[in-house]
Amino acid sequence: MSDAAIQVEGLGKKYLLHHQAGGRHRYVALRDVLAGKFKGLFNWKSKSGNPKLEEFWALKDVSFEVKQGEAVGIIGRNGAGKSTLLKLLSRITEPSEGRFELEGRVASLLEVGTGFHPELTGRENIFLNGAILGMHRAEIKKKFDEIVAFAEVEKFLDTPVKHFSSGMYMRLAFAVAAHLEQEIMVVDEVLAVGDAAFQKKCLGKMKDVSQSGRTVLFVSHNMDAISRLCASSLYLVKGELKMMGETQRVIKAYSEHSRQTAGEIDLTPLPRRFEGNGAGQLLRLRGVQSDTAGAWCYEYGTPLEFSVEFSVSRPIEAPEIGYSIFSITGTELVSATTCQEHTIDRLLPGRYMMRIAIPDLCLNPGAYVLALGIGSLGRSVDHILEASQIEIIPSKQSMEKELHKIWACLTPRTIFELNRL
Repeated sequence: MSDAAIQVEGLGKKYLLHHQAGGRHRYVALRDVLAGKFKGLFNWKSKSGNPKLEEFWALKDVSFEVKQGEAVGIIGRNGAGKSTLLKLLSRITEPSEGRFELEGRVASLLEVGTGFHPELTGRENIFLNGAILGMHRAEIKKKFDEIVAFAEVEKFLDTPVKHFSSGMYMRLAFAVAAHLEQEIMVVDEVLAVGDAAFQKKCLGKMKDVSQSGRTVLFVSHNMDAISRLCASSLYLVKGELKMMGETQRVIKAYSEHSRQTAGEIDLTPLPRRFEGNGAGQLLRLRGVQSDTAGAWCYEYGTPLEFSVEFSVSRPIEAPEIGYSIFSITGTELVSATTCQEHTIDRLLPGRYMMRIAIPDLCLNPGAYVLALGIGSLGRSVDHILEASQIEIIPSKQSMEKELHKIWACLTPRTIFELNRL
């Protein structure tokens, strides 16, 4: 009998993307979707032409094997296919090609509160979630007290979970998945929610789970957490398996690939949060290449530096150029503008380059989102909420010390240098 818990052969998942012919895509609100469905009852063809279909492979020809009792990390940038792989293995979606075999029951924690019913209490959801995961009522009752103690929600156990905070949701969902004894545990970004103490507690529990002989698949942007928990890892790039092996080797390959990634981003096609007044537009973003990492990839404790090119079509009075850094869950962690360093009285029509350097910023290893904006007299001129993703990778410094988490919005010392092109 094979000692493999997971065997994957040529696994692939294809989606069909619909593109409307004859025009640029615009933002589609829920009311537009509903209106479109309603019109579709009476119109066979859209006025803008027939939609074009494009094949998109979220995962392509992926093969690997995981032994029983192994903890394996899954690494890759956003869109690499990590979550798609876990959804396939959890049987949430069907593969387009290939096959896989699992030895044992699977506990999946892919989203906050997966399997929870908002109208039911925490107590009722423990039994519901356990049943969804394939456990008998007697097994759930045996672990009930441990689950409640780990989740730290005793006071709210008989409250409908729709009133829970996201942190309480996650604590309870993780506690159920970790304590009900399935042979395989699949976890996607569980450390993205919760405070530092809970994250540390989760890592310790997952380590206990793997040491007890259960198999763990762990997706995270937190390279430090992957390093601590997983002896081996998979590295996915655009849906394909680029590498599998010892975790430190895989992280090194991931860092080297990030170093080779182009650091220039065209901002003109990106969606804007505000329409602005048309006086200025963000055009281009460039990441500064470093020796230790690459554009948009920085080692823990090293300065962050990038430059923003923008145009001014008519004079902007009392302009502000600024940035914000968000966690992947949308929490603003860092924010600064030019008015905090010095005041610019006026920008005349032309093209400009703003260099922004943050010398003393220490974000924990993981993924973050960079937002950019131009303002004038307290109003938005142009604002992009998702200009780029920033990766912070572990360093010797981060491995040797206990990391802290930044939860409040900070205003770090930032260097702004403006030049006219």
